Amino acid sequence: MNISEQSKKLTIAIVMALMVFGIAFVFLNGVQAALLGTIVLLVALWSNEALPMAVVSLLPIILFPAFGIIDTKTTALNYANPIVYLFFGGFLLAIAVEKSGLHRWMAHHLLNLFPKSAKGVVFALAFTSAMLSSLLSNTTTTLLLISMGLFLSSVPKIQMRYLLAIAYGASIGGIITPVGTAPNLILLGILGEHSLPVVPFVQWVVMVAPLAFVMLGMMGWVLGLGLANEPSHASESHPPLTPPQRKVLALLGVLMAVLLINAPIRPYWNGLGLAEEGVMLTFGLLLFLPQLNLLDWTEDKGKIPFRIMFLFGAGFAIAKAFSDTGLADTTAQSLGMLGTLAPWMIILAIAALITFTTEITSNTALISVMLPVIYSFSIQNQFDPILFMMVATISSSYAFMLPIATPPNAIVMSSGVIKIKEMAQYGIVLNIIGIILIVVFANFYWKNFI
Repeated sequence: MNISEQSKKLTIAIVMALMVFGIAFVFLNGVQAALLGTIVLLVALWSNEALPMAVVSLLPIILFPAFGIIDTKTTALNYANPIVYLFFGGFLLAIAVEKSGLHRWMAHHLLNLFPKSAKGVVFALAFTSAMLSSLLSNTTTTLLLISMGLFLSSVPKIQMRYLLAIAYGASIGGIITPVGTAPNLILLGILGEHSLPVVPFVQWVVMVAPLAFVMLGMMGWVLGLGLANEPSHASESHPPLTPPQRKVLALLGVLMAVLLINAPIRPYWNGLGLAEEGVMLTFGLLLFLPQLNLLDWTEDKGKIPFRIMFLFGAGFAIAKAFSDTGLADTTAQSLGMLGTLAPWMIILAIAALITFTTEITSNTALISVMLPVIYSFSIQNQFDPILFMMVATISSSYAFMLPIATPPNAIVMSSGVIKIKEMAQYGIVLNIIGIILIVVFANFYWKNFI
């Protein structure tokens, strides 16, 4: 990007922020209007990439105190939220999976579970993408699998379905674990901030995995419509596990066992006092032990996404500012008419609003803004906030229509195989299916856990 183009994007972002501030100042107090203007500035800069993501994510530490929104200490503390370290530990494990090549072994064996017909490969790619995305970032997963999707067929129509299966599977799979995608972690952080019960790792998987699997099945069926059952290239043979791969696989197995044991007993016995954030960070740091020799700081530190950690901090800071300035309560009051509706109708409204809004904005920024509003709305109308916030969080990952909606969508669009019209046609159907499934699961299944 040249300097003139960068300057133009910066100017556009600043003008947008000033316009929103001016309009908001008519209806809100000065601090709340300044907060809205600042959020618009941040979202615009994140979207047009006029500045690096990490730089934009650190701006709240300067802008929030400068405009009297919240002070520097209150803002900066959000960048040390325990959820940031949950992500840090999880990403160290993801780096070890990728470095050892364990993801290729996993993909090979998952692909072999399905028929080699075009329809079978759609399901195989979707399932493989989802499973990898529950551990790796959805961006990394899509980048790892896109070449496989192109290789498995030479027919453009089929290639298009394969790539959509990879992108959509990555988005769906990100909801399976708390560390799978950024909005999940934002939710956990906000639950902790409001002293609400934080959903344990294992309970999260038990709650959300069935929804993800049903959604994967529906997505595979939709993408498989009209495909001939012609054979695709068979997946390549894969050598047995290497020693590093066995070490990583064993460590992941032990981690899951610890989480399974820790989840039910931690409320009654603190043991070492380690919450899930501490457990995840512990296992991430174990990778640097000489006895394991799986990660090397000098060699691997460049793979650690510190910019995403700053993004989490910015999300938590925005949520904190929304609560402290009273803007969340003000916005919630404007939604008061929804409080007269039945809970299932409120869930439907939240799911639809978040799903379609995510198509045109960052799901991390959207969830950072909306969760405090939904919390205030729930408290004002005497509803349980956890269920509504969970619905919003999961809905933010179900944006399938546009390339700008999610990184996986943008990545597969860059292949040149997919047209925006095709993505939108499949995406609108999956958006509606996702909304319906979320409403059903929230009303009939999640209520048993929350």
